[in-house]
Amino acid sequence: MRSGVIAKKMGMTRLFQDDGRHVPVTVLSLEGCQVVAQKTAERDGYTAVQLGAGAKKAKNTTKPERGHFAAAEVEPKAHVAEFRVAEDALLEAGATLSADHFVAGQLVDITGDTVGKGFQGGMKRWGFGGLRATHGVSISHRSLGSTGQRQDPGKVFKNKKMAGHMGDRQRTQQNLEVVSTDAARGLIFVKGSVPGHKGGWLLVRDAVKRLRHADAPYPTAVKAAANDAGTGDETQAQG
Repeated sequence: MRSGVIAKKMGMTRLFQDDGRHVPVTVLSLEGCQVVAQKTAERDGYTAVQLGAGAKKAKNTTKPERGHFAAAEVEPKAHVAEFRVAEDALLEAGATLSADHFVAGQLVDITGDTVGKGFQGGMKRWGFGGLRATHGVSISHRSLGSTGQRQDPGKVFKNKKMAGHMGDRQRTQQNLEVVSTDAARGLIFVKGSVPGHKGGWLLVRDAVKRLRHADAPYPTAVKAAANDAGTGDETQAQG
């Protein structure tokens, strides 16, 4: 089991295949996705890597957070997340993950917060049909209708579908296909839609219900350090 990555949702577009077919894709961007810390079984009781992505101003970072990032010699990160990994898949602190961590044709699971809709009624939230348009119904055309019973059992059961807050829930979409990657620009193109709004942070992992792609680098593909010519777009597989 290897680490996932933290990516930012940039929006949707389409890519054209060699045979002329176009594929709708969501563009995910890796913005400074670096290893912030390691979690080991001896010290922490489990094995994981802590990643950070994005940029955060120092004035908006607490002193303990600044010390935590300084220990890994990385800039303050806007979003931090942990990924459980195998012992042989631990990554060194400060390593920058590349988009080549995934390969075309691989299936991934993507976790994010869905778009918030605010307080919504039963028709929009659950697809209720509403009441009749006439024959005695006034004002309450979009109401829920009856929610309970009479004397027996005389209560509203838990988890009854009613009006309330809609969206803004953490959801995982499974088995999404990676159509292409662009390591130079740090982009991952995933077929179809993914949870969340534009600019939201997502966790991208290998699909748990499928075997890892044979060409996927283990434990990861890291971004090479900038050379004398000033280019740092090359990637290299660790392990």
